[in-house]
Amino acid sequence: MDIGVLTVPLGDRPLDEALEYLAGLGVDCVEFGCGGNPGDDHLPREQYLDDEREQADLRAALDEHDLRASALATHNNPLHPDDARAARADRELREAIELAAQLDVGTVTTFSGLPGGSPNGEVPNWITAPWPPEHADALDYQWETATEYWTDLAACADEQGVDVAIEMHPNMLVYEPTGMMRLREATNERIGANVDPSHLYWQGIDACEAIRFLGREDAIHHAHAKDTRVYDANARLKGVLDTTPYTDEAERSWLFRTVGYGHGETHWKEIVSTLRMVGYDDALSIEHEDSLTSSREGLEKAVELLERAVFATEPGEAYWAE
Repeated sequence: MDIGVLTVPLGDRPLDEALEYLAGLGVDCVEFGCGGNPGDDHLPREQYLDDEREQADLRAALDEHDLRASALATHNNPLHPDDARAARADRELREAIELAAQLDVGTVTTFSGLPGGSPNGEVPNWITAPWPPEHADALDYQWETATEYWTDLAACADEQGVDVAIEMHPNMLVYEPTGMMRLREATNERIGANVDPSHLYWQGIDACEAIRFLGREDAIHHAHAKDTRVYDANARLKGVLDTTPYTDEAERSWLFRTVGYGHGETHWKEIVSTLRMVGYDDALSIEHEDSLTSSREGLEKAVELLERAVFATEPGEAYWAE
């Protein structure tokens, strides 16, 4: 399994400088933002799409630092009820898939998106309960909308030979493993999960159980290393559906944390082991969003911990079982 980094926190640095820094940390691969919320500081689609010279330069830069690209990232909302915003997100996603194919990168990471609650809805509507009944009706409408969109998108991804790894994210239609499998079963096997434990933790989902559930169906296309800490004193008072600003850390029920600061090293070794058990042996891409530390320090501490957790070799022969 390779240790990777989503390069967004290093967006203020030139590409070559960012790659040199990450290679110096012992990182194996990088995940490039190329649109949507991750931005495109290191991989502007317009610059690289259909441009063989630019693509060759990128490959050379990666080769120089003994790195590979694990995925291209474009997280936005292609199901947005505002047609213009949905169209922009859809274009970003389809172009990311096309660019990934041209770069021989096998995966694009993204969100499922979230529609409004009806054809007349004006804002995305995250349904968290089936009652009152109009909420259940709204959810049915959303799944019909999503299934139509993602069936077409999945066919596009299959034509390009690229997997689409959906991050299970609250405020999106797919935010937990059973919803992830529902979308996959409604489309094709190009649609799978980008397993990011951070959003599972605060929902009370067991990350290792989620990995086992998805892994049984070979539905894990990518994985993030990102931690979360639930602060019980606040959660006991107001629960975990917390709208407190992320920068008001002391008042929040939970925070995104650097790997190891939400769950200890033993837990992350279990994450790595469970991923191996279900046959996943690709990137574990660090996504840094810890507001209590700098990007540089957060990345360095995460890499240091994961280097102790990740297996560098293939499993040996089980001679003791003979």
